[in-house]
Amino acid sequence: MVEEKVYISDLSYPIEEKKCLVYRIFGQVPARLVLYLLSWSGFLVSFMMRNDINIAIVAMVKEQPREIIKNATIEYCYVIEDSNSSIAPVDYGGTLDWSSKVQSYILSSFYWAYIISQLVGGLVTQKIGTKRVFGYAQLATALCSISIPWASETHFGIVIGLRFVQGFASGLTWPAMYALVGHWIPVPERSRFMSSFQGFSIGIGITYPLCGFLIAHLGWRSVFYTTGSIGILWCLIWYLLAFDSPETHPRISLREQQYIKENTIVSYESAKAQSVPWKEIFKSLPAWSIGITTFGRIWVHYIFIVSGPTYMKSILGFNIEKNGLLSGAPFICSYVASVLFCYIADKLVTKNYMSLTNVRKLMTASSQVLPGLLVLLISYLGCDIELVLVVWFTAVTLITAAYAGAMANIVDIAPNFAGPVLAFAQTIHMTASFLSPLVAFHMLEGQEQNMSAWRNVFYITAFISSSTYIVYQIWGTGEVQSWNYNKSDLPIPEQEELINQNTSIKPSIAKNDIQSEKLANASTIEI
Repeated sequence: MVEEKVYISDLSYPIEEKKCLVYRIFGQVPARLVLYLLSWSGFLVSFMMRNDINIAIVAMVKEQPREIIKNATIEYCYVIEDSNSSIAPVDYGGTLDWSSKVQSYILSSFYWAYIISQLVGGLVTQKIGTKRVFGYAQLATALCSISIPWASETHFGIVIGLRFVQGFASGLTWPAMYALVGHWIPVPERSRFMSSFQGFSIGIGITYPLCGFLIAHLGWRSVFYTTGSIGILWCLIWYLLAFDSPETHPRISLREQQYIKENTIVSYESAKAQSVPWKEIFKSLPAWSIGITTFGRIWVHYIFIVSGPTYMKSILGFNIEKNGLLSGAPFICSYVASVLFCYIADKLVTKNYMSLTNVRKLMTASSQVLPGLLVLLISYLGCDIELVLVVWFTAVTLITAAYAGAMANIVDIAPNFAGPVLAFAQTIHMTASFLSPLVAFHMLEGQEQNMSAWRNVFYITAFISSSTYIVYQIWGTGEVQSWNYNKSDLPIPEQEELINQNTSIKPSIAKNDIQSEKLANASTIEI
């Protein structure tokens, strides 16, 4: 069902209707601020539900007998015999007899479907809008999360199935939210709005310590009941407050709607009417370079997200609460860092210190080449736990520079088709999200306490994260691609001039520089 328009396209006055006191009070809150909070909290909740099992599985599974590998040195950083030590392994009542291989399938099955649903998300959102796609996806993920305790005790195959459904649903969320930005958020505000996507960093940062606390005091089943219930509650709030466009919002002020229209080029209705140039996207080297380079960034990122808790348990010997706290804390830092990288990227472009293309490449190199080298360094620091954690935190924090780099570049090259291009790029790079844990668990099977085995994992991670960046260095660009515009949808000079005036761009700047600055403001930080 298509939502009734409260405002018509010529900015006439709203349809008269009686409004209650609550509406009159909260109607003063800008609709864009509400949308920001919904986006921020939505990704926070989404990543809570997708990552809860990463640490819960540490407590779900029985302690496996340690296999002694000939000619190998066991280099864990705790004393097994000292059962009273705060960092010695603790039995949290794990009853599931899952091998390392089964655990890797369960953790990676989420991402099998995640990459499949990217293109689906881009297409469906173009047709039916973000509200329904994002909302239904979150609801499906929440219901699956609540079902995992029952499925775990029935058969691991059902857990894999539930994780597959969660992955497919979560894969719809990114293209859906990307598509919303173009017709809701004015150009001067897009950098700030895109920081709402970093709610996922807070989600990870909260989930790990929360899960550690719940497991230690209430058992691992409480983890899934908690995150699933939060997800369902969020869906209710989303249903009541989210709308696909300013024209369908029941309480937006005429002044706010006019401001949005004057500072956005693509409207909701025109975006729905456009045909996606899939052939040109598939032939676009800049689009491919974004997907390939981000493959390397995702690989190293998921070593920290998925394999990190296992490393902290098996090598550093942290108990579940300390494990959760230290696994999650770097991602809280990441949120703060993402705002800083956003600010730096904005200044470098708007002050003409660097071109938009060079800023994107600088941030991309910082987000994957440096973390790749740092993760390798961790394996050579031995049991100097304080130094290991400093390097660990630094690497995870640097990864967020990608949101002012290659991922922001999606809107640079195709502002009219950000959702479909994101879907294309994520179909490529999110394969790393399941290959990374699969390769790690395969290499570590039976050798989780072997520092040398982890060093091999980190060598591969460093190579992949660094080598994939070369593709972006060669073919990455900040220029809008010709296929971004349909023949009948070329940019309107008067509207572009108005946008440039609103963003306070100096008239003396050349036309190409104006376009570059406008796009820099439009896309400095994405996911």
